[in-house]
Amino acid sequence: MDLYREEILEHWQNPQNFGEIKGADVVIDQINPLCGDRVRFFFKFKKAKNGKIIKEVSFTGNGCAISIAASSILSEVLKGKRVDAVKKITGEDVLELVGGKKGFPPARLKCAFLALEAIKKVG
Repeated sequence: MDLYREEILEHWQNPQNFGEIKGADVVIDQINPLCGDRVRFFFKFKKAKNGKIIKEVSFTGNGCAISIAASSILSEVLKGKRVDAVKKITGEDVLELVGGKKGFPPARLKCAFLALEAIKKVG
């Protein structure tokens, strides 16, 4: 896998859902202590008979291309999902979203999983 393939670079340079949501129902911070990458996720929910639905999601932060791209990509995936579905997202899912598990450098896993660690706190 090309670590900085085109999709990762696009999401890093032009992240989707970047910015604060005013009046967010939940705000979650996550820091990678190894490198200092930071993300903050903002969530707004709507109630449904089968649980809470993620109506809006956004994030802010600073960090490497992989952590920002993973945050951007995950923010797109989460829109419209039930909150309990977030708990089912795995590290393998994230690796697939950012370009595949095969050949992903172990040293960069923490970068790819920063957003996942944050969103798992939404429940």
